[in-house]
Amino acid sequence: MKTASLALCLILSAAPVLAQDTDESTKTEEGLSLLDQGARLLFEGLLQDLDPAIEDLKGLAADLEPRFQAMIAEMGPALLDLVDRVDDFANYDAPEILENGDIILRRKPDAPVYVPPIDPPAIDL
Repeated sequence: MKTASLALCLILSAAPVLAQDTDESTKTEEGLSLLDQGARLLFEGLLQDLDPAIEDLKGLAADLEPRFQAMIAEMGPALLDLVDRVDDFANYDAPEILENGDIILRRKPDAPVYVPPIDPPAIDL
């Protein structure tokens, strides 16, 4: 992933260099200087090296998509309720998973005092 980010940054930073006019005495038959050709070859090589990683990420995303959709369908309402109740996730330690599978979110000792949200009264129509 770091390699992909680095390659993308290099490609984007080289775009202006490739677009600039160079001195007429250094131009090759194709109209690019040797430096421009070298940069282009370097970036093409980086892109070829990244192709397998990109394909792996696409495969991983395809594998995970049904799992995420199922999780959202089953846990969505409970997660929204949790987000409504938590004042700031920075006030909590990382989740702890117990042997029985229960997950506990412990409030950090230095966090401010928790003030529960005020639920509006239910209205019967």
